[in-house]
Amino acid sequence: MDFHINHPVLFLFAGIIIFFVLGQSLFFLIKAWRRAKELGIESKTLKDISIGSALFSLAPAISILLGLISLSRFLGLPLPWLRLSVLGALTYELPAAASVAQILNLPLEEPIRDPGTYVSIAWVMTLGILSGILVILFFQKKMENNLQKLKKRDSKWSKILMDSLFVGMIATFLGMVFSDVHNGLRGWIPVFVMLCSSFLMLICGLLIKKLHWQWLENYAMPLSMLGAMAFAIPLDKIIP
Repeated sequence: MDFHINHPVLFLFAGIIIFFVLGQSLFFLIKAWRRAKELGIESKTLKDISIGSALFSLAPAISILLGLISLSRFLGLPLPWLRLSVLGALTYELPAAASVAQILNLPLEEPIRDPGTYVSIAWVMTLGILSGILVILFFQKKMENNLQKLKKRDSKWSKILMDSLFVGMIATFLGMVFSDVHNGLRGWIPVFVMLCSSFLMLICGLLIKKLHWQWLENYAMPLSMLGAMAFAIPLDKIIP
């Protein structure tokens, strides 16, 4: 059987897992609805909450869809669909796949044709993110207790620690953005796109603060992403 990144077998395996997760969601939704009825909450209130939650979930769904489109160009639809629907996030999945492709000296603009390469990328994307689950499963309680003790003993250093962890994460992504600036003006395209996204996010923040458009909070990130991606298209054509 010939390998293809969009082979029906891959769609079948991904679909089974995703529908299982959807079944879990539906199961707990029904349990929560019944429990709410037992507590005396009116059906109209429950419907309003459900509709509101569904509408607010559209904003992060747009970001996930953008990630799916980005990854599907060289990984096909099944694997990104599975990763971004169940456990993954674009901020992890794309760098993980890109790092393997860079090690193997493969372009990200072309579909993967070698099954060994595809499996390597899939393993890196899967095993890497499992570390977070294992840490939470075995060490979250101890870590949380230690953070609470540090906060009670010295709240200033506790805040510095959390801010440092956040800055470290941001610095990692900034390193990827600036990694190709030595290749001339074209290497600065990711930097220009990042600045465009930051500018759009700043505008959204000002609108929320000045005009009290609280509804925009859930759509600021996808709007910034969409705007930056649209900005990247003419940049790619203009810069030689």
